[in-house]
Amino acid sequence: MRSASEGRHVWAGLWVLLLLAILGFLVIYPILMLLLGALTDTNPVVDGISLSQLSVTNFLTVLANPNVAEALANTLIACGGGTLIAVAVGLLFSWIVVRTNTPFKGFIAAASILPLFAPPLVAGVAWAILGSPKTGLINTMFKWVGLDWRVDFYSMWGLVFVFGIYYAPYVYMFTASALRNMDPSLEEAAEISGASAFATLFTVTFPLIMPAIVSGMLLSFIVMLGIYGIPAVLGAPTNLAVLTTYIFKLTNWSPPLYNTAAAVAIILMVVTGLLVFLQQKVLSGRSYTTVAGKAFRPRSLDLGRWRWFTFGLGIVYLVIVVVLPLLALIVAAFRKFMFIRDVSSLFDARQYSLMHFYSIFDNPLTMRSIYNAVEVGMITAVVGGALAFAIGYTIHRTQVTGRRWIDVISTLPVAIPGLVVGVAYLWAWIGIPGGLYGTIWILALAFIARFMPDTVKSLSTSFLQIHRELEEAAWVCGKGVLGTIRTIVLPLARPGVIASMTLLFVLAIRELGSSLFLYTSNTMVMSVLLLDYYEGGNLGKTAAFSLVQTVLLGVLIGGANWLSRGAAPDSVARTG
Repeated sequence: MRSASEGRHVWAGLWVLLLLAILGFLVIYPILMLLLGALTDTNPVVDGISLSQLSVTNFLTVLANPNVAEALANTLIACGGGTLIAVAVGLLFSWIVVRTNTPFKGFIAAASILPLFAPPLVAGVAWAILGSPKTGLINTMFKWVGLDWRVDFYSMWGLVFVFGIYYAPYVYMFTASALRNMDPSLEEAAEISGASAFATLFTVTFPLIMPAIVSGMLLSFIVMLGIYGIPAVLGAPTNLAVLTTYIFKLTNWSPPLYNTAAAVAIILMVVTGLLVFLQQKVLSGRSYTTVAGKAFRPRSLDLGRWRWFTFGLGIVYLVIVVVLPLLALIVAAFRKFMFIRDVSSLFDARQYSLMHFYSIFDNPLTMRSIYNAVEVGMITAVVGGALAFAIGYTIHRTQVTGRRWIDVISTLPVAIPGLVVGVAYLWAWIGIPGGLYGTIWILALAFIARFMPDTVKSLSTSFLQIHRELEEAAWVCGKGVLGTIRTIVLPLARPGVIASMTLLFVLAIRELGSSLFLYTSNTMVMSVLLLDYYEGGNLGKTAAFSLVQTVLLGVLIGGANWLSRGAAPDSVARTG
C-alpha cells in the first residue's frame, strides 16, 4: 500500500509539473519576453532576442513622452467617464428589475445584458454611422424635424457615451445579484423609523451593496482600459489616441517601435493589474453580510403608475443600445452610397442594393478570414477547453501540492488586456526562426491564454456542483482517477464543458486586440478584416461585413446560451 501511495504521489507531482510547464509556456514566457523587449533596444525581427544592454531607458522615454501622457490622460477620462455612466445605468436597471413591480421585468433584464454580445468594433462602427458630424443618421433626423442640434461621436464625449452604455451590464450583473441576496427587513426597519423610500435607497440599500457596486465599477473600468475597437473607430478621425490605439500605432510606424510598444504595454498591464488587485481587496474587505439563515424573499416596491415610466426606461435603453445601431448597420450595408440628402431618400428603394455584400464576398480575403476565424475558434475551443478542464479539476477536485500555483498562474491573464497579450506573443515568437509566428497556432495559443481565466471560472461551477461522494464511490468500486473522470465527472460536468468550449469558440471569433499583432496575410481573421474595411474608408463594406459577423455570432451565442442554460455571460465582452 505504501508503494501504491508513493506511486500516486509521483504521478501527482508529474501532473502538477506538466500543468505548470504548459502555463509557463502560455503565460509566463510571453510576459517575460514582453518585459525583456521593454528593457532592450534591439529589433526582434532584425537582431533577434538579446540579453545584453538591459536598461530602463524605454520606460523613461515613454514616461517623458507627451504623446504617452496625452494617451494616458485620454484613457483615464474616457474610461472614467464611461464607468460613471455604466454605474448609473447598471445600478438603475438592477434596482428596477429586482426591487420594483415594473411590468415585463424579464424583458428589461434581457435588454440590460444584450450589449455584452456585440463586438466592440461593430458597436463602434454602428455609432460612427449614427453619430458622424456630417453624414450621421441622427443629425439627418434632427435636420428633418427642424431641430438645430448636432451630435459628433468622433469626440471624447462620444467615446465616453458608447463606453458607458455598452459596459453597464457589468455593473448590472454584480448589483442585481447583491440586491437579490439582501434581506429586505433592513429596508423595512429604515422605513418604520420614518425614512422615505428615496432616503432608504441611498442610506440603506446602496450602502449595503457597495462591494458589488465597486466591483462592477472596477471591472467595467478594467475592461474599457483594454478595448481597442471602439477607440480605433471613434477616435481615429480626430486623432484622439488612448493607450491601446497608441500601442498599435507604435508597431505600425516605419521602422516599427517594438521596444517602445512593449514598454507602454507593460505600463498598461501594471495599471490593469493594480485595479484587479483592488477589486479583489474590495471583495475580501469589510463585512457587508445581509444574508442569514432565515428565509426571505426580495420585496418588490410598488411604484404605482410610475412602473410604466421605469418600463419605458427599459425600452429606451433597448432602442439606444440595440435597435438604433442595428438599423444603422442595415442602412449602411444595403445603401449604395452613404450620402443622405434628406429623410425621404432613406425610404427610396432605388438607393438600396446588395452591391456591398457582392463586393465583400468577391474578395478572396473574406472567405479566407471566415475560414481562419472558424479554424482558430475550433482549435481554441478544443485545446483551451481541455486545458481548462484539467486545471479546474486539479484546483477544485484534488489536494495535490502546487495546485495553488496553478490557480494563480491561470488567473494572471485577467490583469492582461488583449492588446497586451498580442504584444507579448509578438515578442515571444517573432524573433525565433521557424517558430509559431505567422501561423494559425500562435493566434489560437494567444486566445487560449487570454480567455483561460474565463473558461476555468465557467467550469468551476460545474465542478463545485458535483459531490465528492460520487468520486469516492467510484474509487471504492476500483476505478482509478482517469476512470472516475471519464465515467463520473465528465458526464456530470458535460453541459458546463460544452458551454465553456462554445463560449471559447465565440470569444476567439470576435477577438480583435490580440489578433492585431499576430496575423499575416494568410492568417487574417474576421475581426482584423473588418477593421481593414473600416480603415479603407468604405462604410458600406464595413457595415455589410459587420452584419455578416453579427449574424454568425448571433447563431453561435444562441447555441452557447442553449447549452449553458443560464451560465454567466460576464466574459463575453472582455474583448477589444
